[in-house]
Amino acid sequence: MSKNKMTRGQFLEASLGLTFLPSLKIEGSSLGRLMKPPNDSFRMTEQIKTAYEVGLKILKPTRSQLQHGLELHRNSIVIEAYGFMPRAAVDGAVLAKAMNDDASSLELQDLREEMIMTRMVANQREREEFENAWKASGVTCIGQNAGEEGDAIERLLKRLARFTYSTDMMRDFVCKAVTPDDIVWAKQENRHALYFTGNGVPLPQHWVSVEEELGFIRIFFQLGIRMMHLTYNRRNVIGDGCGEIANGGLSDFGRYVVKEMNKIGVMIDISHSGWQTSLEAAQVSEKPVVASHSVAASINNVIRSKPDNVIKAIADSGGYMGITCIPRFLGGSGDIAATMKHVDYVVKKFGCDFVNIATDHAHSSQYNAEENKIMNSLVTRGRAPQRPRWASLWADESFNSTLEMSQSNAWTNWPLFTVGMVQMGYSDSNIQKILGGNALRVARAALA
Repeated sequence: MSKNKMTRGQFLEASLGLTFLPSLKIEGSSLGRLMKPPNDSFRMTEQIKTAYEVGLKILKPTRSQLQHGLELHRNSIVIEAYGFMPRAAVDGAVLAKAMNDDASSLELQDLREEMIMTRMVANQREREEFENAWKASGVTCIGQNAGEEGDAIERLLKRLARFTYSTDMMRDFVCKAVTPDDIVWAKQENRHALYFTGNGVPLPQHWVSVEEELGFIRIFFQLGIRMMHLTYNRRNVIGDGCGEIANGGLSDFGRYVVKEMNKIGVMIDISHSGWQTSLEAAQVSEKPVVASHSVAASINNVIRSKPDNVIKAIADSGGYMGITCIPRFLGGSGDIAATMKHVDYVVKKFGCDFVNIATDHAHSSQYNAEENKIMNSLVTRGRAPQRPRWASLWADESFNSTLEMSQSNAWTNWPLFTVGMVQMGYSDSNIQKILGGNALRVARAALA
């Protein structure tokens, strides 16, 4: 092993004076015996190291809690309910040229997304950074945001194409999972996977017939999308988004959408839906409904939270609440301890079968600062301030995020979420449900 590489346990042993146990018997799990010998060594970059240290300082686990949590994480299927695979740094020179050539805001957004989502395919430095971060996280599969927010078909195709391309070109490391069994296979083979989700229901918006409007749900399913948002913050023809003051419920057309998604096998995601739309979707659906990345309103009542009656409806449907790690949605301390507090609330109130974790953010390449510096040095034309995005027209929330909050919830700190659950006294089998078992169960139910 290279002197620049280490396992997570070796780093913690070196930094905290711990003796790392090479193996532990994991309660209720035979997965370890099925796996290839894991290659979880990675480069401890300063970025990853700092995030670990911040998270450990907040959690303060005992030696036995830390050891057991890390080994349990290593031997579990870990599914990010909703998030993003590690992002590459942009090419600063190319982006600067586009700016100097008066590229439009939409062109620049597309160019930037193209780079952060695909640049690791051909750029060796970014490929190494990508693989290193994924190994550090111990994540098996990401519920990948593979559709830009909205219902327009051409808009939803962009990210889907980019992530399909990335998995096609890097299939030796990451595959596109189309069934839950693909995720299990990835873990057994010491590989990684993406399970695609779209941030909207694709609608041609011709309004000729209900059947025609619903037709692209099947097409996007055939392209690999396995979960869709009913709404994204704003009101649409399906229902009200979480940013609407009116809080109207599911529309008549929305009920047809739910029925069609049930029929096709697409999971219904109400993360960005209003409370009444969320409640009615969970009540109407014949299959499990999820809030893939949300928080408990009883702890922090913000527009992206869900109240107890909605969480109960989600649980009654057989779905789950994915706890997001965005500090201003978590409230309170806004750090990894706040994430654990929301997890624990749902577990104690509704049960461990109805919760998992979804960071809703990505690891960003350590080379971002370098490329941004290049870009800024080459840009010769100033740009006017951008107007607020359509999806972001919501009330101001008075919460000041700090660097410590985001670092403690860093994507590469996924193993510390498992340590945190060990600290809360959960059994190994229940932790494994939260890490990935619940997501697998709901994915199978959707396809049944």
